[in-house]
Amino acid sequence: MSHKRIPKRKAAIAAGSVVALGAAAILLPNANASQDGASDDAAAAPKTLKATDASDLASRLAGLLGDAFAGSYYDGDKQQLVVNVVPGDDNNVIVQAEKAGAAVREVDNSMTELAAGAQTLKAKATIPGTSWAVDPRTNRILVTADSTVTGDKWERLESTVRSLGSGMATIRKSAGTFKTFASGGDAVFAGGSRCSLGFNVTAGDGSPAFLTAGHCALAGDQWSDSQGGQPVATVDQAVFPGAGDFALVRYDDPATRAPSEVNLGDRTVAIARAAEATVGQEVFRMGSTTGLADGQVLGLNATVNYPEGTVTGLIQTDVCAEPGDSGGSMFTRDGLAVGLTSGGSGDCTSGGETFFQPVTTALEAVGATLGAGGAGAGDAGAGDQAGGEEAGAGAEAGGQGTGGDQAGGEEAGAGAGQDAEEGSGLTHTR
Repeated sequence: MSHKRIPKRKAAIAAGSVVALGAAAILLPNANASQDGASDDAAAAPKTLKATDASDLASRLAGLLGDAFAGSYYDGDKQQLVVNVVPGDDNNVIVQAEKAGAAVREVDNSMTELAAGAQTLKAKATIPGTSWAVDPRTNRILVTADSTVTGDKWERLESTVRSLGSGMATIRKSAGTFKTFASGGDAVFAGGSRCSLGFNVTAGDGSPAFLTAGHCALAGDQWSDSQGGQPVATVDQAVFPGAGDFALVRYDDPATRAPSEVNLGDRTVAIARAAEATVGQEVFRMGSTTGLADGQVLGLNATVNYPEGTVTGLIQTDVCAEPGDSGGSMFTRDGLAVGLTSGGSGDCTSGGETFFQPVTTALEAVGATLGAGGAGAGDAGAGDQAGGEEAGAGAEAGGQGTGGDQAGGEEAGAGAGQDAEEGSGLTHTR
């Protein structure tokens, strides 16, 4: 592998890197701050929050409200956290949620009822090409079936949804086919497949490593940053299918610099920490095929029935992705790591659903921390990290469903007529 050399150290593969991404600009923090200084008289008014702050508040309220809590979502237009509450004898729960700064909405379905509905779907309708996740905006389970679910399979799915009762679930068809975003091509390679690197991390023993999709590891244990090149990293742990889609891959050279950042091509975005996703939250994704794409979180704890098996605990979004994007980084405007690209349906022309592995869950499972790993890690600049043409070549993590984070040259712009969002330094892809 032809890394740019640094004295006694080797540059790491760039997380989410692309060779060129013309109009992409560096991520700037969201300037909106929560109204922590509100007066007592205005204490019941919903606070203006960043999406990540809303996620933290939602977690606190879930514990505070107990069984009355029925999910939450982020209203991006109003920049408020909306909390669903099942009304009961104790109206104090509504007062507590309002005092904490949330907008409160009374709903019919409790989280216990929604979870029971999901269990029924698992028992009676685990059909390849289907998925389900709780949608707090409708207070229902959103069930999706791809184009392969027809005939008896469709009737079985519809019958199961009907058995849940009126107002419990919504079923819809997707034009595409649920699949892991695998592709043969030119990114990080193993067994002829390619994947995108998600985020550089520090393994439990302090060595440099990175996270990517678990299905990427099916193609092989040793990965290179060029097709037919020498291995630069080795799979340490991988989960797929089952309780997630993630893998920890260790750099073979313990002196590898592995800074926590996402490479947008001509500049990088620093990643401070991992964060939980929130329904309604704006997110961005990098991948080797389509480069930069953006969208919104639609559901949490999603179950997806891929042809290879069922995967649980995923994030459902409307962010586009294509073969070759697997394992790529999903992050926020604030520079927080949220997800790893798993799979879905559609493409970046027609749209579709894409599912992501939560970074927080993956880190906990493999015992890693988000941050620079290896000697001198964290002080590498964009030029040190992977250098010019090499920056894109390293971002993939081979495996079945692999998809490099490289997105070189023409591919880097493939997602995108890009128009910059006012007030942010990040360009959107449409």
